[in-house]
Amino acid sequence: MAAEKVFPMTQAGKEKLEQELEYLKTVKRKEVVERIKIARSFGDLSENSEYDSAKEEQAFVEGRITTLENMIRNAKIIEGGELAGDSVSLGRSVTFVELPDGEEETYTIVGSAEADPFEGKISNDSPIAKSLIGRKVGDQVTVQTPGGEMNVRIVSIK
Repeated sequence: MAAEKVFPMTQAGKEKLEQELEYLKTVKRKEVVERIKIARSFGDLSENSEYDSAKEEQAFVEGRITTLENMIRNAKIIEGGELAGDSVSLGRSVTFVELPDGEEETYTIVGSAEADPFEGKISNDSPIAKSLIGRKVGDQVTVQTPGGEMNVRIVSIK
């Protein structure tokens, strides 16, 4: 049997996943069961789009529950001590400027389970993070992105 994938994440990221799991198990699951019950009362299930829709939602919810349970079970919490040092690493925020004259951008590098680019959290598996991990303030880095190369200079690491 192959080893299970480890999901590196912050404590806050794990807690967020646990809250979503709790919501799905205690609230959403019951809502979907109720929708199925109501749709069943409409009669013939072979032509019942409400029933089909509710069953599809049930499958999605159950799949998400399984995924979350796996991620939480295999979570590796990034401890504060692991963030020491002056280089870019998982759990740290990095500010960089795109060269030659771009604006500053700040991202926190997190595990894929808690990545949310709209909140400034990028996955350690992303091209930007992979290029920046291990680098220090002042380093100029060439990042290979799907849109082509991007040259950046690291301004700060927190």
